[in-house]
Amino acid sequence: KPLLFRIVSRIIRIFYRKRTYCGLENLPDEPSIIISNHCKTHGPIANQLFFPKDKKIWCIGQMMDKKEAVDYMFQDFWSNKPKCVHWIYKIIAHIMAPLMSYLMRNADTIAVYKDSRIIATFKHTVEELTNGNHIIIFPENPTPYNEIVNDFQDKYIDIAKLYYKKYGKLLNFVPMYNCPDLKKLVIGKPIQFDPDMDMTEQRLIIN
Repeated sequence: KPLLFRIVSRIIRIFYRKRTYCGLENLPDEPSIIISNHCKTHGPIANQLFFPKDKKIWCIGQMMDKKEAVDYMFQDFWSNKPKCVHWIYKIIAHIMAPLMSYLMRNADTIAVYKDSRIIATFKHTVEELTNGNHIIIFPENPTPYNEIVNDFQDKYIDIAKLYYKKYGKLLNFVPMYNCPDLKKLVIGKPIQFDPDMDMTEQRLIIN
């Protein structure tokens, strides 16, 4: 990693208390897809710093471009603030965007887009799986599921279909719950992709 990235990572480690992973025995030896709640910034930061295996983390592609990051950060983080202070947060976004995009590009990330470029995301993901990396995805959308997590988007499950078609291997999906208050991430038992099951039904079951 570049020197600046390593320096910033060490600084973050000083202030970000180490996380404990529970249930590591549930994590398959072979590369898998790990599905976690996002929990604001806790999910990406905790797994970038402390995940004990080789990994790649899905990251919104706009956050990797300093120009696109400005609008994305404002809309995602501060657009619900009172309109009279929007100008303040837009200035903050402009100040933060260069560093944030730099960190996102140099972290263990895969760029994710919600347009036609998602095909490139899927191909890159399959490539990283074959390189021996677990893939960590935070598929929550804005709709609450209960008082703890939001609903999950489900198209990420199609990676398993592409992976099976190309390599004939069955991919495991592993649930991981991130609980910042307890400083813990809890890994559950994997669910294996079934190439003979209807994809609509399978997305529902796995999700």
